[in-house]
Amino acid sequence: MASLLKGAPVAEALAQRSSAVVEACKAKGVVPTLAILRVGERDDDLSYERAAVKHCEAAGVAVKNVVLPADVDQASMLAAIEDLNADTSVHGVLMLRPLPAQLDEAACCDALAPAKDVDAATDASLGHVFTGKNEGYAPCTAQACMEILKHYDIDVTGKRAAVIGRSLVIGKPVSMMLMDANATVTTCHTKTVDAPSVTREADIVVVAVGRVETIGAEYFKAGQTVIDVGFGWSEEKSKPCGDVIFDDVEPIVDAITPVPGGVGSVTTAVLVSHAVEAAKQAAGL
Repeated sequence: MASLLKGAPVAEALAQRSSAVVEACKAKGVVPTLAILRVGERDDDLSYERAAVKHCEAAGVAVKNVVLPADVDQASMLAAIEDLNADTSVHGVLMLRPLPAQLDEAACCDALAPAKDVDAATDASLGHVFTGKNEGYAPCTAQACMEILKHYDIDVTGKRAAVIGRSLVIGKPVSMMLMDANATVTTCHTKTVDAPSVTREADIVVVAVGRVETIGAEYFKAGQTVIDVGFGWSEEKSKPCGDVIFDDVEPIVDAITPVPGGVGSVTTAVLVSHAVEAAKQAAGL
């Protein structure tokens, strides 16, 4: 039976560190504030927003909710972003994505001030991740994977890591972050020939394909650590599941994140920590 790499203890440790910094900021007259910019009423956006608000409140971080209609035009969206950029009381901005089709998402992302970009939406933020400059903020989910490995004392130095997925949100940045931590990384994707033969050679496997229960036992071997980033609704099982077929994989590997209860809560805790760090810089601490 695999060890479960539960997210709650990791999120709690991050929250405690954030709370201490919040108090230091408030002593300087700065109230850490996260703005959440949402377009429309998508269920997944609303769910993430609720989780973010809950974690912010627990850490003492204020939240400014900015909600625009689903049919908002580009000019109005950019104006809302510029208002948040100019608002000195706001230290971090989370723009919930994907945006509706009528909006130029790339242009909206790059309109955000990098100093307030707490989820690496801008090219500038991603550039820091890819160059290893340790400036700005990494994508929250990618960093959450690294925080889990760190919390459970899973040393990646010299290890072979495989990442399934190459999105700018998770796959590519987590590959770079693993490499910066001195792992040897292989990134698999839809064009990879015989991906299971690649992942079976790895010590650590990060799965981020965005398709519920598509990665089965053939991808794994004994002794591995598996970070399942996926989250979606399984119609067959009538419950939320990850990208990994947990019941088939858990008996094989050494350690695995559960879904739910794994990466998700850590992602939100990382988001809060980024907003707090931005406030810390504003407070000159």
